[in-house]
Amino acid sequence: MQHNDDSSLSSIEQDIRASFVARKRLFIGLITGTSLLVCLVLVLLWVVPYVGLSELHPAAPWVWGAIIAVGIGLIGWSSLAMVLNILFKRPILFSKRLRGLTIKLFLPVMTLVGRAVGLSKEKIRSSFIKVNNELVLSEGKRYAPEKVLMLMPHCLQNSMCKYRLTYNVENCKRCGLCPIAGLLELRDRYGVHLTVATGGTIARRIVVQTRPKVIIAVACERDLASGIQDTYPLPVYGVLNERPHGPCLDTQVSLQRTEWALRRFVRSEALPAEKVFPEALPDPGRRKPKPDSSVAAG
Repeated sequence: MQHNDDSSLSSIEQDIRASFVARKRLFIGLITGTSLLVCLVLVLLWVVPYVGLSELHPAAPWVWGAIIAVGIGLIGWSSLAMVLNILFKRPILFSKRLRGLTIKLFLPVMTLVGRAVGLSKEKIRSSFIKVNNELVLSEGKRYAPEKVLMLMPHCLQNSMCKYRLTYNVENCKRCGLCPIAGLLELRDRYGVHLTVATGGTIARRIVVQTRPKVIIAVACERDLASGIQDTYPLPVYGVLNERPHGPCLDTQVSLQRTEWALRRFVRSEALPAEKVFPEALPDPGRRKPKPDSSVAAG
């Protein structure tokens, strides 16, 4: 992907890359361990029934062994390709076709392996999300604004707000009490879709209705990981929310990071010349709200 040489977003990009490095090592370790474990299981599947298979036909053990060998080869090749993609930040050995294997097969097994060695689910999911983002970015694709969907969780909305945004984000009065106002500014400037979902079922319905080519999703580790799995093969770039009040209550999101993602996926000719939220400014998601007594429920 050709990155926009935008100096005011450079430190955001450096922060994103720096946070990726640590999780990259964790992911590489987990995917390597998981691959070895799966290969060991496949070997056992050949060794254990070896004697019984020979009674069916003399060649049966070797036919079964060949099938197992192909499986081991595919697992080894996919793991190597994935690791090389992560290290070199570009598709290698057809690795861009392997994102689905990572999502559908490796993540569940990696979670089990990680838990067995004392890693938390959140840490494993965070590592997976970071690597998924890197794989999506490495494809280097840009899209028309109308094909980009920003999918937000309802917990970004101020918990005292009386307006329902799930089915119509236009109900937002843009008071500044939560990040939704800033996200609407991004939507208006970049011409992309913006929706708010209360859960996976509604999120899937939104995806079917809007038919995007790429999704920029904000959520916690659990919801992002499951959302990436549910929407495959549609590429999803995940932005973790911030939870100063605990999970699912008045969460926050960095509008600068969200805009950074937009500028990586929207076609260059459709990008506005000026950014909505320059990095030098305080995070607009936490700016001082305008007084508006009509927004909060009495």
